[in-house]
Amino acid sequence: MGKHIPAYDNKNEAIIDVNDDTTPLIYFNQVFLKKGESHQYQLNNYETAIVLAGGTCTVNVDGKIFENVGVRKHVWDGDPASVYAPVNAVVKITCTSENADLMLAGGRYDETLEPFEVKPEETDKIQYGSDDTKTHRKIKHILGQKNVNQRGRLLVSELFTVGAGGWSGFPAHKHDTERGTDETRYEEVYQFRFNPDQGFGAQFLYEHEDDIGPVYHIKNRSVIAIDKGYHPCVAAPGYEMYYFTVIVGEHSKSLIQHFDPNHEYQVHTIPGIKDMINKFK
Repeated sequence: MGKHIPAYDNKNEAIIDVNDDTTPLIYFNQVFLKKGESHQYQLNNYETAIVLAGGTCTVNVDGKIFENVGVRKHVWDGDPASVYAPVNAVVKITCTSENADLMLAGGRYDETLEPFEVKPEETDKIQYGSDDTKTHRKIKHILGQKNVNQRGRLLVSELFTVGAGGWSGFPAHKHDTERGTDETRYEEVYQFRFNPDQGFGAQFLYEHEDDIGPVYHIKNRSVIAIDKGYHPCVAAPGYEMYYFTVIVGEHSKSLIQHFDPNHEYQVHTIPGIKDMINKFK
């Protein structure tokens, strides 16, 4: 159930490749470019989002050119910029700044849509939780409900713990079963980053309400792939935690979460949780 991939030099090759053994609905690649360098790819059965963690690039999607995508230096420095590329598109990304830090998020899909850009100011933001409940966080939705008619079943966002330390993905929830209006099946891949970057945290995974573990020790650029089960995580005191989230539905374009009954009552006590749920629907 799920897996942890510690940081390594992936040489711009997929960390979660097509038809992955844990999360086959998802593709994830981390790409680093220097000025003038390019990265090209084509994925037959996956729609993708090219997200600038840092730097500026020109993105060519099947001949449609998006220039000067990305303005921030790193993920702690402002809002993300992104380009959506449809299934089977030939994508070429060229770095125009000194360096570029890219995250390529893919979701299996069977229809061909149109490419489009999500500018930093178009990011759909929500802040919720509280310092008192140790759950204060902020989400920046890149692909979500705001552009639901332009995407398939690929949801992409950035999540930050606000302040240093605290819980996220809490109250614990899952989305691994199609149950009408109660729950939808979505696979999920995260890449974590910490500020300062020696920070760390823990990712919990458990399938049933009374299960124990596994628990993974997550560090800077750890990747977690989740196919089922509940999955809260926590950052150590003194460190901000960021994670890039790729969430892909098997059948539905709307994520419906099921909360662990042992902790569901905190949906009603943690400020803003219901607003967060509605953003995913």
